[in-house]
Amino acid sequence: MPFDFGWPQALVLLVALQRLGELWLSRRNARRLLADGAVELGAGHYPLIVGLQVLWLLTLLTFAPADAPLQPFWLALYLALQVLRLWIILSLGRFWTTRVYHLPDAPLVRRGPYRWLRHPNYVVVVAEVIVLPLVVGLWWAAALFGVLQAALLLWRIRVEDDGLRRRR
Repeated sequence: MPFDFGWPQALVLLVALQRLGELWLSRRNARRLLADGAVELGAGHYPLIVGLQVLWLLTLLTFAPADAPLQPFWLALYLALQVLRLWIILSLGRFWTTRVYHLPDAPLVRRGPYRWLRHPNYVVVVAEVIVLPLVVGLWWAAALFGVLQAALLLWRIRVEDDGLRRRR
Protein backbone atom coordinates (compact mmCIF):
# COMPACT_ATOMS: atom_id res chain seq x y z
CA MET A 1 0.00 0.00 0.00
CA PRO A 2 1.63 3.29 -1.07
CA PHE A 3 1.96 6.11 1.43
CA ASP A 4 -0.20 9.09 0.49
CA PHE A 5 1.12 12.54 1.35
CA GLY A 6 -1.28 15.43 1.72
CA TRP A 7 -1.84 18.49 3.86
CA PRO A 8 -2.37 16.40 7.06
CA GLN A 9 1.06 14.80 6.67
CA ALA A 10 2.64 18.21 5.99
CA LEU A 11 1.02 19.56 9.15
CA VAL A 12 2.29 16.64 11.24
CA LEU A 13 5.81 17.13 9.84
CA LEU A 14 5.65 20.82 10.80
CA VAL A 15 4.66 19.83 14.34
CA ALA A 16 7.55 17.34 14.43
CA LEU A 17 9.96 20.12 13.37
CA GLN A 18 8.53 22.33 16.10
CA ARG A 19 9.16 19.56 18.64
CA LEU A 20 12.76 19.18 17.43
CA GLY A 21 13.28 22.92 17.90
CA GLU A 22 11.88 22.65 21.40
CA LEU A 23 14.27 19.81 22.17
CA TRP A 24 17.17 22.01 21.06
CA LEU A 25 15.98 24.84 23.33
CA SER A 26 15.42 22.40 26.19
CA ARG A 27 18.94 20.99 25.91
CA ARG A 28 20.43 24.48 25.85
CA ASN A 29 18.49 25.47 28.97
CA ALA A 30 19.31 22.16 30.67
CA ARG A 31 23.04 22.67 30.16
CA ARG A 32 22.77 26.07 31.83
CA LEU A 33 20.69 24.72 34.72
CA LEU A 34 23.06 21.81 35.32
CA ALA A 35 26.02 24.21 35.27
CA ASP A 36 24.22 26.23 37.96
CA GLY A 37 23.83 23.12 40.16
CA ALA A 38 20.44 21.74 39.12
CA VAL A 39 19.66 18.04 39.41
CA GLU A 40 17.23 16.09 37.26
CA LEU A 41 14.21 14.56 38.96
CA GLY A 42 12.21 11.59 37.69
CA ALA A 43 14.40 10.80 34.71
CA GLY A 44 12.81 7.36 34.44
CA HIS A 45 9.53 8.68 33.02
CA TYR A 46 11.15 10.87 30.34
CA PRO A 47 11.64 8.10 27.73
CA LEU A 48 7.95 7.26 28.08
CA ILE A 49 6.99 10.88 27.42
CA VAL A 50 9.24 11.07 24.35
CA GLY A 51 8.05 7.68 23.12
CA LEU A 52 4.41 8.69 23.46
CA GLN A 53 4.99 11.92 21.52
CA VAL A 54 6.78 10.03 18.75
CA LEU A 55 4.04 7.37 18.61
CA TRP A 56 1.38 10.11 18.51
CA LEU A 57 3.05 11.86 15.58
CA LEU A 58 3.68 8.60 13.70
CA THR A 59 0.06 7.58 14.22
CA LEU A 60 -1.18 10.86 12.77
CA LEU A 61 1.29 10.68 9.90
CA THR A 62 0.21 7.13 9.06
CA PHE A 63 -3.56 7.13 9.64
CA ALA A 64 -4.64 10.63 8.62
CA PRO A 65 -6.11 10.42 5.11
CA ALA A 66 -4.09 12.56 2.71
CA ASP A 67 -7.34 14.09 1.46
CA ALA A 68 -8.94 14.56 4.88
CA PRO A 69 -11.26 17.56 4.99
CA LEU A 70 -9.80 20.47 6.94
CA GLN A 71 -11.51 21.07 10.27
CA PRO A 72 -11.17 24.88 10.66
CA PHE A 73 -12.44 25.06 14.25
CA TRP A 74 -9.95 22.45 15.48
CA LEU A 75 -7.11 23.99 13.47
CA ALA A 76 -7.83 27.44 14.97
CA LEU A 77 -7.88 25.89 18.45
CA TYR A 78 -4.59 24.10 17.78
CA LEU A 79 -2.99 27.36 16.63
CA ALA A 80 -4.28 29.11 19.77
CA LEU A 81 -2.65 26.37 21.84
CA GLN A 82 0.64 27.12 20.09
CA VAL A 83 0.36 30.78 21.13
CA LEU A 84 -0.17 29.60 24.72
CA ARG A 85 2.82 27.25 24.37
CA LEU A 86 5.01 30.17 23.29
CA TRP A 87 3.74 32.28 26.21
CA ILE A 88 4.64 29.47 28.59
CA ILE A 89 8.14 29.07 27.13
CA LEU A 90 8.76 32.82 27.30
CA SER A 91 7.39 33.00 30.86
CA LEU A 92 9.69 30.23 32.09
CA GLY A 93 12.67 31.58 30.16
CA ARG A 94 15.86 29.74 31.09
CA PHE A 95 13.87 27.33 33.30
CA TRP A 96 11.84 25.85 30.40
CA THR A 97 12.92 22.30 29.59
CA THR A 98 11.30 19.06 28.53
CA ARG A 99 12.74 17.37 31.62
CA VAL A 100 12.24 18.15 35.31
CA TYR A 101 15.16 19.90 37.01
CA HIS A 102 15.45 21.05 40.59
CA LEU A 103 17.63 24.08 41.17
CA PRO A 104 17.91 24.82 44.89
CA ASP A 105 17.10 28.40 45.85
CA ALA A 106 15.73 29.26 42.40
CA PRO A 107 12.61 31.40 42.63
CA LEU A 108 9.29 29.96 41.52
CA VAL A 109 8.05 31.46 38.26
CA ARG A 110 4.87 33.42 38.91
CA ARG A 111 4.50 35.39 35.68
CA GLY A 112 2.54 34.71 32.53
CA PRO A 113 0.07 31.84 32.82
CA TYR A 114 1.85 30.69 36.00
CA ARG A 115 -0.02 33.48 37.82
CA TRP A 116 -3.21 31.42 37.45
CA LEU A 117 -2.18 27.79 36.93
CA ARG A 118 0.53 25.66 38.51
CA HIS A 119 1.16 23.55 35.41
CA PRO A 120 -0.14 25.38 32.32
CA ASN A 121 2.35 23.62 30.05
CA TYR A 122 0.83 20.24 30.84
CA VAL A 123 -2.68 21.52 30.18
CA VAL A 124 -1.51 22.70 26.76
CA VAL A 125 0.29 19.41 26.00
CA VAL A 126 -2.78 17.30 26.80
CA ALA A 127 -5.02 19.67 24.84
CA GLU A 128 -2.84 19.62 21.74
CA VAL A 129 -2.52 15.83 21.84
CA ILE A 130 -6.32 15.76 21.68
CA VAL A 131 -6.88 18.64 19.26
CA LEU A 132 -4.36 17.87 16.49
CA PRO A 133 -5.93 14.48 15.68
CA LEU A 134 -9.31 16.24 15.48
CA VAL A 135 -7.86 18.64 12.90
CA VAL A 136 -7.32 15.64 10.62
CA GLY A 137 -10.48 13.77 11.65
CA LEU A 138 -8.93 11.06 13.85
CA TRP A 139 -11.25 11.16 16.88
CA TRP A 140 -10.06 7.73 18.09
CA ALA A 141 -6.44 8.98 18.18
CA ALA A 142 -7.59 12.07 20.10
CA ALA A 143 -9.25 9.88 22.73
CA LEU A 144 -6.48 7.29 22.97
CA PHE A 145 -3.52 9.65 23.12
CA GLY A 146 -5.40 12.16 25.29
CA VAL A 147 -5.91 9.52 27.99
CA LEU A 148 -2.33 8.20 27.72
CA GLN A 149 -0.79 11.70 27.78
CA ALA A 150 -2.90 12.77 30.77
CA ALA A 151 -1.88 9.65 32.70
CA LEU A 152 1.82 10.20 32.01
CA LEU A 153 1.62 13.87 32.91
CA LEU A 154 -0.12 13.12 36.21
CA TRP A 155 2.94 11.02 37.08
CA ARG A 156 5.22 13.83 35.96
CA ILE A 157 3.30 16.44 37.95
CA ARG A 158 3.83 14.38 41.12
CA VAL A 159 7.58 14.31 40.39
CA GLU A 160 7.66 18.03 39.65
CA ASP A 161 5.56 19.00 42.67
CA ASP A 162 7.94 17.03 44.90
CA GLY A 163 10.82 19.13 43.58
CA LEU A 164 8.87 22.39 43.84
CA ARG A 165 7.93 21.66 47.47
CA ARG A 166 11.63 21.88 48.31
CA ARG A 167 11.75 25.43 46.92
CA ARG A 168 8.68 26.93 48.60
